[in-house]
Parts: sequence; structure tokens; C-alpha cells
Amino acid sequence: MDTDPMAPTAPARRPAAGSRRAVPARTVPTARARPWAALLLASALTLTVTAPAIGAPAGPQRTGAVRAAPDPRSLTPDLIAMMQRTRIPGAIVSVSTPDTGTWTTALGTGDLATGAPVRTDQHLRIGSITKTFTATVVLQLVQEGKLSLDSPLADFRPDVPNAAHITVRQLLQMTSGLYNYSEDPGFNRRLDQRPESRWSPQDLLDVAFHHPAYFPPGKGWHYSNTNYVLLGLIAEHLTGQPLEQLFKERVFDRVGMGDTSLNSDATVPDPQAKGYEFISNVGSLTAPVLTGKDAAWADWKAGNPYEVTHVNASWAWAAGAAVSTVDDLRRWAPALAEGTLLSPQLQRERLHFIPTSPQPGKPTYGLGVADVDGFIGHDGQIPGYNSFVGYDPERRATVVVLVNLNQSPDGTAPADQLTKFLIAKLFPATRPTPGGSAGASATAPRSQR
Repeated sequence: MDTDPMAPTAPARRPAAGSRRAVPARTVPTARARPWAALLLASALTLTVTAPAIGAPAGPQRTGAVRAAPDPRSLTPDLIAMMQRTRIPGAIVSVSTPDTGTWTTALGTGDLATGAPVRTDQHLRIGSITKTFTATVVLQLVQEGKLSLDSPLADFRPDVPNAAHITVRQLLQMTSGLYNYSEDPGFNRRLDQRPESRWSPQDLLDVAFHHPAYFPPGKGWHYSNTNYVLLGLIAEHLTGQPLEQLFKERVFDRVGMGDTSLNSDATVPDPQAKGYEFISNVGSLTAPVLTGKDAAWADWKAGNPYEVTHVNASWAWAAGAAVSTVDDLRRWAPALAEGTLLSPQLQRERLHFIPTSPQPGKPTYGLGVADVDGFIGHDGQIPGYNSFVGYDPERRATVVVLVNLNQSPDGTAPADQLTKFLIAKLFPATRPTPGGSAGASATAPRSQR
């Protein structure tokens, strides 16, 4: 940004106790950021061809027989051991299958200062899972004829670089090439120094547009929060309603998600699980993901985490400022994956997945939704919190994981690690071959946080 809205003085951070037409610029209050770019999706991909046309075969193709899932309760000791090893204060885990029913458990601590345990009714920030709500609202507006997936961004924001060549579909699917504002080092320094600061969507776009595009529109894949800030502005422009109201009326009320809201400020509703971090925003830009003895040593010597519950989340807005509970996300998972709020045609468009990495077995990405080992959903990472929600339509299985730590000292995303473990143990035959990638030759991968 041209100007720093915050003074440069950095307040001391205290370790937590108890732990070792053109759319107008939106000016509502909006704050500090971690470039959380959901770590299950934290990769970039340049393709030798344009992303496949929508309408090609979509969705996972099973490669093994589906077996009944074991009882998830048997994994509790392993989950606790993983939490202790990766320094997760508290976790809420929920698994639902037709065979075992619904199992929801709260493990560990929700407030390190008091030692109070984490509870299943508590609110936590859910980071990029917010993108599934933003995308749903935009797709509903497509369904209503207010725009099309192939509408150029120039119809709404002609001031955006390459706007005439970027489509709504490319914003939704992360193929626009627009720079991710939350990767900007100066932006992250300011966020570390003044976590209470408010940011408007235009502030965020100003940061992004000081950088060149990663690639021409449609010629690659790169996770970028900038895309979803623009989508939020488009939705507000077309409806004349604030995004918070659009989420409530078009998504939360219709699915029965009474404890979910878009909180683009420093508040988390009560009851709440306190949020913690070991690694600063600036540090997370270059923090390596460690393995083996290096990871064990980093986790062991990390010291005490900082409480960051009331960091202002306005920096995340349409890309990641929502707050929810495990019960609400368990309702959202099948609604998202099965297209409850969309027409069958729009849901087919949504579930056309393209690669996010040249490496086999990595998640693929649709329109504001990912396919992670056959589970359709998203993960989220924001200061103090990491989360995953997914539904496997074939197994009719739901997995929700919420933790009150955004990044372990070893650099991994803790909820993602728990999720990978659960899926591997409970659904070992679920190994999809990514769909919709025929003819795409991957080159020049770039790490992206």
C-alpha cells in the first residue's frame, strides 16, 4: 500500500500462560494477517495449456474398493499423541459415517491461561473455509442471471490489471494470476506490528496490485486471497447488500448454521476457544516445513505460544473472516459437496477440479472448493486457528477438524495433519485420481504460503 494506516510501534506480545460498473471500494472496517493460504492447497502450478474447459468430466475417480470405516473412537490416543507432539493446545474432531454414526470429541485446552478444556460448543475462526460461502453466493447470483462464470472482471472492476481478460470463473478457481496480497512481506510486517488494525477491501487490493501477476489469466494455478476479495465486492455490488447479510440469508439460515457468522473484526463470539500461534506472520512466509528429528526438535524447543484470539480479521474478509462451530460445519459439509444451495448444473460446474500441484495425489481445486482424497470441502488457516471440513459423497462421510493453533513450530498446519491422519486410518481405500486434468502438463511448481 502507498500509506501505512498503522503507526510502526509494535506492542509487546506476551506468551500464553500455562504452555511451554465498477464496483465501488468498500470502506467498512476491516486488520492483521497471516498468509495462511490453506496449507493443503499451498502450492502453485504453471500449466503448458489453459485450464480445461468446464464441462469436462469432473470429480474423483475411485481406484479401490470401499470398505466400512473403523470406529473413530479408537483413534483418540493417537490424536492426543499427535497434538502433544505438534504442540496443539486444543482440538475439536467430528467424524460421521452411515456405519458408525456421528462421533464428536473435544481434546485438550481451550484457554491456556486458565487451563479450561476446549468444548464442542465453542466458536473458532475457520479461515479459508469462508471461501466456500463467498463462492456459493457468487454461484447463486450466476444462477439468477446477474452475471455469468465467463463474465470479464472488467464489467465490475475495470481498474484491476488484466481485468478484461480475467473471468469470474478464474477468480473462483484461482487461475486469474493475480498476486496474493497476504504474501507481501511489508504487509505482514505491518500486521505483526499492529494486529488490531482495520483494513478495507480496497486496502488489500492496493497491496496486491503493487505486484505483477504470477502468470497470464488462465495459464496456471496460484492460491490468492485477492481473488475472493474481488468476488466479495462483486457480490455486494450486484445485490446492494453487505456480504455479512448475504452469507446469513443465502447460506447460514438455509442450512441451519445459527452459530456461524462473518466477523471481519477482532471479535469471536462466546463461548470461544482462545487462539494461539508460535510463528509470526513474517516468519511464516519463509518458515520451512520440517520432518523427522528436525520437526521433533522444533516442536520441543518452541517455548510458549502467543494468544492471538482478538487479532482483527478484517484483512481476511471474504477470503477468510468467518467464525463457526463444529456442529454448523458438520451441517455445511454435505450441503456444500452435494450442492444443496445450487442447481445441478451449477454444482457440476463447481465440482470441475483442476490440479494444484504437479505431484500426484495432491488436492485438486474447483470453484471455491477442494477435493482432498475424495473429501469435498476446504481447509482454513488464520492467526490462532486451523480447520478442515469435508464430505465424501460416495461414503456419505463427513470429517471436521478445528484446532486453536494456526501453525505448529515445525511449520505444518496442525488441523491438516490431524485430517490426513484420520482419512488415512478411517478411509484407506479412498484414493481418487484427480479429474479434469487431461492434457495439462505441469511445469515450474512454486511453493506458496
